[in-house]
Amino acid sequence: MQQQQRAPVPVADGPAGEERTDARSGAPPPERGRRHLPWQTVLSWLPLLLAAACWAYAVPRTGFRDIGDYGLLDRFPPAYYAALAALTAGFVVTLRRAGTAPRWPAAYCVAMLVALKAPPAVLYDGVRYAWAAKHDEVITRLLAQGTVHPYTELSGGMAAYDQWPGFFSLNAALVRAFGVEAAASYINWAPVALGLLTLPVLVLIYRTFSDDWRLVWTGVWIFQLANWVGQDYLSPQGFSYLLHLTVLAVVVRHFVRPGSAGPLRDRARLDPAAATVPPPTGRRQRAVCVLFLLPLIAAVNASHQLTPVMLCATLSVLCLTRRYRNIGLLAVAGALMLVWDLTMGRVLFLETLSTLRDSAGDLLGNSRAGYAGEPTGPGPELVGTANVAMVLVLAVLAGTAVVLRRRLVRSALPLLLAAAAPLPMFAVNDYGGEMLFRVYLFGLPGTAFFAAAALVPAAGATGRSARAARRAAAVALPVALIALPAGFLPSYYGKEGMHYAPPAEVALVKRAYDRAPAGSLILATTGSFPGAYTRYDQYERWFFTEQEVPENLTMLKDPAGYLARGIPEGRRAYVILTPTQEKAVIGEGYLPPGGFDRLTAGLMGSPLFRVVERSEHGLVLQHVPR
Repeated sequence: MQQQQRAPVPVADGPAGEERTDARSGAPPPERGRRHLPWQTVLSWLPLLLAAACWAYAVPRTGFRDIGDYGLLDRFPPAYYAALAALTAGFVVTLRRAGTAPRWPAAYCVAMLVALKAPPAVLYDGVRYAWAAKHDEVITRLLAQGTVHPYTELSGGMAAYDQWPGFFSLNAALVRAFGVEAAASYINWAPVALGLLTLPVLVLIYRTFSDDWRLVWTGVWIFQLANWVGQDYLSPQGFSYLLHLTVLAVVVRHFVRPGSAGPLRDRARLDPAAATVPPPTGRRQRAVCVLFLLPLIAAVNASHQLTPVMLCATLSVLCLTRRYRNIGLLAVAGALMLVWDLTMGRVLFLETLSTLRDSAGDLLGNSRAGYAGEPTGPGPELVGTANVAMVLVLAVLAGTAVVLRRRLVRSALPLLLAAAAPLPMFAVNDYGGEMLFRVYLFGLPGTAFFAAAALVPAAGATGRSARAARRAAAVALPVALIALPAGFLPSYYGKEGMHYAPPAEVALVKRAYDRAPAGSLILATTGSFPGAYTRYDQYERWFFTEQEVPENLTMLKDPAGYLARGIPEGRRAYVILTPTQEKAVIGEGYLPPGGFDRLTAGLMGSPLFRVVERSEHGLVLQHVPR
């Protein structure tokens, strides 16, 4: 690889009363840093130790067994929030020395990730999140049968998991390797594991476009706190997203076309704060990178339906730049996607194509979140508000950087284009009501980087405006980093009552399936409850409120008659209703307040259904044919 010759790094004077800083990293020069090393070390360690003590004290005292309207927000002790505040303060302090001691911001990023996402793994005595339990069932079936059935029709869209089985095959191998009974034994740790694996990939991407370690680590910090979408659980999306970012990192670092980086390198010499542009790569090096990327791209295509489309979109916009115009790699990624869609994924692929006529161009419909109405209840309403606020804050910060930091925009244009690449997906399909969240997720790496650029002033800049920018950043940076957890926590934990079910409720659901003969029809208000997909290949399911809200209001006028008319003649049918379902359908707006109680009363009072089991943990009814 050709080695780039760096220009001497100047040292810029900061505002009055501040140390002189390295123009690229914003950190004190090494000789000044050594003079105050003991105090700096203390200030680096102390918040970390304080946060660890507060977190260790708070988590065991979290009242997760009686989750209320606000999820875990009012169940976390004050010490938990003190831990997050201490980590934020420590990160801000260590950020000042990020150029000479980048391990400290890295340590705080890891600590914040664990503090935010490890509590369910430490506390819960069951699987967090119904969709994670669903994926556990898919892995269990794959282990039992040893193969997939891509052309076997299964209710509830479950056949898609056999058509894209890569992620589940990997986890089946992990279950065997760990010697555990099922993926449920480690499933709640997936957000932490995926976050730890994503962190170095983000660093590689951001370091490609900036030599300023303050900007790099602030971008990573913002990404972690803005990643509230909830796709980091044990899922094909979480796994494929990590691979997607890995491909992006390799491309932006090792696919630079010859003759494309010279002008940018000249500008970097004139502007010490600009990024170090990766040197051009030769044909042999790019060929080696293609060989490295092929298995990753193949794994993405084998694991998820949407991520290959997003990957091709990202590679397409990178071709708009001279630096990364690699049509061959885009063609390879597109060919792999098409081959998989027309072979293993052919059934769902053709079905999706048939629906494009109705959804293509419907920007408003494709950007809505699911089929539910307005969120109902204090927790869901707060979650909706927090989500919108987080999106607006990130958009404003990133937009500010795009306007004010023109040199950074020119050097990091590929990352800006990658952030905008998912936006056209709104014009194609609603992806089951999740396109809004997926577009946000895939645009987040670039958005977080530019949001960080609005808070971290350009290193090496001089003059009155530069001093004003540094003074503004001295206030804006800590304020923004303190505000971000206030947005993340409601989004991630505000609806926890829908995501956690006590073991007694899970046991009730299991008993219901044990009573139902194979081939029975299982009815429930929604699939968002643990156990919803138990032995999913042996039963047919009908989640009868997962439809347009007006139809649900019609159903509530005569619940028993409505459900009985939907049960095929001669089919044994069972209805399972649980507290977790009630929180989900009311909170998400599928049913109005009191609607779940009306549904329950209507079924229990009808001769069309008889009670099989009833307790505080749920209700099981069996259909009685006339």
